[in-house]
Amino acid sequence: MLGAAMCAGLRQDGHAVDWVRTRAEAELAWVVPSPELLVYDAVVLDLGLPDGAGLDVLRAARARSHRTPVLIATARDRVSERVAGLDAGADDYMVKPVDLDELNARLRAIERRHLAQETVVELANQVSVCIAAKHVLREGQAVELTAREYAVLAVLARRPGMYFSRAQLTEAMYDWDHALESNAIDVFIHQLRKKLGNELIQTARGLGYRVVAAKGSA
Repeated sequence: MLGAAMCAGLRQDGHAVDWVRTRAEAELAWVVPSPELLVYDAVVLDLGLPDGAGLDVLRAARARSHRTPVLIATARDRVSERVAGLDAGADDYMVKPVDLDELNARLRAIERRHLAQETVVELANQVSVCIAAKHVLREGQAVELTAREYAVLAVLARRPGMYFSRAQLTEAMYDWDHALESNAIDVFIHQLRKKLGNELIQTARGLGYRVVAAKGSA
């Protein structure tokens, strides 16, 4: 399946998609950044890249402790190649041509398995965020968030105390081919503060936004 068609199918299923076409671009987008700064929920990786092996990209990412779930989608169908991909750190393996419905279902499955390993994050203002269930509580009561508000909060909650720039938060929700209004992140932060308390999210000029962990949390 052509990359453009695959991207269209993933977007239709609700994913924000960044499509890189070479090993060099893949390493720049995924391998080089620090694991703490990455916001990708999953990676779909082809083994046959024009400037190198996709398997080398995967090995390099795992060597740098990148835990992002990886689904290999490739024309290589030998059992030995499937075994090599899984042993290198892939979470799933599909042989092209792939069915888009199955691809999306497999991505949802590996994302669920990955998120299930994350515990509830306790934040200031008696706010609790369960990343796996996409569930937010304040003082024991459920808080209704929009999908975009939750996407911003989830990025911040995974690393309490760490500042994230506006650009990093934007990338968590939108792919490179879709523009975002310049003040959108500010609007989402404003809404989160209204629902969860002003003290929860701090702003620092030149650094960005961060959430405050509950007292006594690591």
